Amino acid sequence: MSNQPDAPNVQLRRAVASSFIGSVIEYYDFLLYATASAVVFNKVFFSSLDPLVAVIASFGTFATGYLARPLGGVLFGHFGDLLGRKRMLVLTMTLMGVASFLIGLLPTYAQVGWLAPVGLVVLRVVQGIAVGGEWGGAVLMSAEHATRRRGLWAGFTNAGAPCGMVLSTLALTATAALVGERAFLDWGWRIPFLISVVLLGVGLFVRHRVEETPAFRAVRDAGVKRRAPVVEVLRDHPRVLLLGIGVGLAAFVSQSTLTTFVLAHGVAAGHARQTVLNALTLSSVCAVVGILGWAAASDRFGRRPVVVAGAVAMGAYAFVLFPLVDSGDTVLLTVALVLGQGVIHPMMYGPLAALYSELFSTENRYTGASLGYQVAGLGAGVAPLLFASIQRATGGQGLTLISSTIAAFCLLTVVCVLALKETGARDLRAVAVS
Repeated sequence: MSNQPDAPNVQLRRAVASSFIGSVIEYYDFLLYATASAVVFNKVFFSSLDPLVAVIASFGTFATGYLARPLGGVLFGHFGDLLGRKRMLVLTMTLMGVASFLIGLLPTYAQVGWLAPVGLVVLRVVQGIAVGGEWGGAVLMSAEHATRRRGLWAGFTNAGAPCGMVLSTLALTATAALVGERAFLDWGWRIPFLISVVLLGVGLFVRHRVEETPAFRAVRDAGVKRRAPVVEVLRDHPRVLLLGIGVGLAAFVSQSTLTTFVLAHGVAAGHARQTVLNALTLSSVCAVVGILGWAAASDRFGRRPVVVAGAVAMGAYAFVLFPLVDSGDTVLLTVALVLGQGVIHPMMYGPLAALYSELFSTENRYTGASLGYQVAGLGAGVAPLLFASIQRATGGQGLTLISSTIAAFCLLTVVCVLALKETGARDLRAVAVS
């Protein structure tokens, strides 16, 4: 009996660990593709195209994963609100691990022609559906177990994304160093994808030990009848959903700019690929600390002030980023990525996990939070493709236009955040936004 009061804390720790580790694994797989699309896939799956067109095509397949994420959010959100968060998290992790493993087995364009990029797109869509369903459930497992400091505990899910980026970048870097450039393009790039099956086993073991959230159990035990959570969200909370999408857009556009577009642009500007990858790895490590720090700050100061400050800072920084990258100096490149990804971007991104979970009631929270977050996530998928197209249309110029586009998204985020009420003090078992 003496251990009974500690049970909620034990489950909170398990839930946070499960959400963090699961997020790391999911984003390792998802962002491994992002890195590979910038440095490998244009040569392996689109080798018959003009180099710049091949980059655009590669980013296009990258974008399909983000286009599929809202579908995953609706699909798994629906069943997560009806059947429980835990079951859906097991399914999403399995789906992602299998898809990533199969990407590692795909034949190249030289081997099977057009079937290769088609297979790549199909598996990328599966990845998108999986990660679209993963995020909402992982966030809610932490947020709905937490009784205080919800921003911090929910923020661990978002901190998993840069950790996944670190692991995926290190996996590609280490493989390239071990096998050499030629072998890496021939077959070495497959190894990090094949490792996914090992990570899948680890993630499923950790996730198995977490109980369903108290908030969901309360709704289930109360016998609340729920048929179509997505219909409830669209019918009853359209304003909140639209504002939530706007809140997240700048964070996602900035994220993919700093982790995907800058990687390709930095190489094109004369930096060695490994130099850019090293800077990206360091900035991703800093992002983990930044996300948790700003998520914790949102518990003290509120979600709105932190996100608004981050959006304003990123809007201004967008005009500094590319001159630093184009300087040709490794130190300035590293500073550009560390400051952007490790300090400024986390101000917008860190509080989002708690903020989205606080916008909806328990009956439709998985669906509402997932849909808002994943539709906003389309910005991350479209931005590299849009920016690469701008560069192609302007003959490699147009960086000021790209910076202005980022700043415009930041302005939209500020407007949407200010239109929402502060959510940090809400009880997740009683939230019902009208």
